[in-house]
Amino acid sequence: MSFFYGLMAFVMAATLLPSVFYLGLYLVTGEDAALQRAAKLWNFLRAFTLAGFNVMVWGHVIVGFWQLIR
Repeated sequence: MSFFYGLMAFVMAATLLPSVFYLGLYLVTGEDAALQRAAKLWNFLRAFTLAGFNVMVWGHVIVGFWQLIR
């Protein structure tokens, strides 16, 4: 699971940092394209976070169940 935690941390950082960058770019320039890109990246971040949490919870459930039946 530690590989999965590291992978999800990398994926979340890889979407959070550009999202913050484009939001700052929008605040400075007022370009609507920057705001749209920041919103898309933010939505991807939310999806990755929820998927990672779901996999983590079900992974622990499966490991716990496996330890019960062993």
